[in-house]
Amino acid sequence: MAKINEIYYSIQGESTFAGLPCVFVRFTYCNLRCTYCDTAYAFYEGRDASVDEIISEIKEYNCKLVEITGGEPLVQRDECLELMRKLCHLDYQVLIETGGSLPINGIDPRVKIIMDLKCPSSGMMRKNLYDNIYFLKPTDEVKFVIGTREDYDWAKEIIRQYGIDKRCTVLFSPVFGSIDPSEIVHSILEDNLPVRFQLQMHKYIWNPEIRGV
Repeated sequence: MAKINEIYYSIQGESTFAGLPCVFVRFTYCNLRCTYCDTAYAFYEGRDASVDEIISEIKEYNCKLVEITGGEPLVQRDECLELMRKLCHLDYQVLIETGGSLPINGIDPRVKIIMDLKCPSSGMMRKNLYDNIYFLKPTDEVKFVIGTREDYDWAKEIIRQYGIDKRCTVLFSPVFGSIDPSEIVHSILEDNLPVRFQLQMHKYIWNPEIRGV
């Protein structure tokens, strides 16, 4: 039995899938406390549901793109892995958003992993599990959430140190309301970094405080 915060249908606001209709399954609980977290309500709130019950709800939306998110979905590792595996068997395109502090090995290879590496301003950099980098597939994505110049410089060095851009797509995303996006874009162009800049599209379409979008 899993603990689920919410299941809802919206557009994908981030990643290379941005703009596409998507069903989101938000798991309850998180082992991190990032300074800029915008889903703290998922730390504890939720309801119990079996994996089959979750899949039944997903089917109601008639959408083949599903993102597993949180909180941190891998806190409930067994239930999360089972759900993703069953969805893949049903020919869903499955994404997982994970904070990068828990092992990603064991995730069904059909799942697209979108993994954060926490920058200094998150307050959670010490939790990064760098061994995860070696389990990334070419179809996966690594996201750096940038709030300061220090974050940018740190992310640039980590990409170089681990050759992340040679492994998969790299995303740079500004902390909403904390840094001018143009500052990051200017630096990317100046340094000719092989990364994809993104905005949290949903926060520009709807009120950034609203849930379920």
